Amino acid sequence: MAVSSGREEFYKLLKTLSETPGPAGREQLVQGVVVDQLRDYADELYTDALGNVVAVKRGSRGGRKIMLAAHMDEIGLFVRHIDERGFLRVSAIGGVTERSLIYQRVIVYTRDGRKVRGVIGLKPPHIAKPEEARQVPELRELFVDVGATSRKEVEEELGIRVGDIAVFDRELQWLGSSRVTGKALDDRVGLAVMIWAFRDIESSEADVYAVATVQEEVGLKGARTIAYRIAPDIALALDVTVANDTPGVAEHEWIARLGAGPAIKVADGRNATGLIAHPKLVEKLIEVAKQEGIPHQVEVATGGTTDASIIALTREGVPAAVVSIPARYIHSPVEVIDINDAINAAKLVKSFTEKVTVEWIESLKGTRYK
Repeated sequence: MAVSSGREEFYKLLKTLSETPGPAGREQLVQGVVVDQLRDYADELYTDALGNVVAVKRGSRGGRKIMLAAHMDEIGLFVRHIDERGFLRVSAIGGVTERSLIYQRVIVYTRDGRKVRGVIGLKPPHIAKPEEARQVPELRELFVDVGATSRKEVEEELGIRVGDIAVFDRELQWLGSSRVTGKALDDRVGLAVMIWAFRDIESSEADVYAVATVQEEVGLKGARTIAYRIAPDIALALDVTVANDTPGVAEHEWIARLGAGPAIKVADGRNATGLIAHPKLVEKLIEVAKQEGIPHQVEVATGGTTDASIIALTREGVPAAVVSIPARYIHSPVEVIDINDAINAAKLVKSFTEKVTVEWIESLKGTRYK
């Protein structure tokens, strides 16, 4: 039975994923959500030593493997020092930018399971020098105020220790009729798309491996190890891309537009040093989108990359591409996506996996001339 394509149901899934904490290396709670979501739809379901979740749906002509990858981790903070007055000093997990941290609420998750709310502060602008007040402070100048008065209170009463993690304190909320805002949509929306598509796949010839990866934000680490284990024949990463169709950005600089459909990536990374997507996969994705009447756009990203970059370099090489969900304000607590883009991305992924044949996959393996 096909999974409903309703926006409200997708929103509920995305809300659960977005609000579950899971910075790189601490994805266990997100892992549990993913396992629960995929348990009834997979022929095989397992985790590996790093924490990647793998769900397998056997195809009608098994032997060839399609890997779908979406990462579970979000950016966050490690507690690195607690001073005598009870203020926390932190270090970044992944691509945290200082200007996104100033005066934000965070939740510290202790190793014994407690949640402690705090706020990120810095020197008051009233006493700062004019040039200081105008500058974005460095992370070493920021601190987390959890309302404590001493280090003893932080450690003994609140249970916070060096090495605990913190993430933005935000709920997912509707913003207009089809758009939502919240934290960790990079890449919980890609994760939701993968879950949505995988549950709906009914007639793939190839085996489909849906992989929720760990530690993408700190070096594509989970994708590296699990792709080696699976050895896929082709792969799609499902991740966000920059929707910079906003005031102050010239139209010719736009990478993707919000609400114009999922983006099919051609290349990413500075000077295309990330992924150059396999052209046959790009062509097939565009062909499928047109056949199915799925709105879509094509992107050439000028920075950043995804799990596909490392999957493409696995073993002797894997033809790889990316289906992107446009997102504004990436790596902030107020990321914005259009639910319609995400649902259409899931439709595209489902249709792609059902339309590619074993022979087509085999044709991408290269040619022996002698």
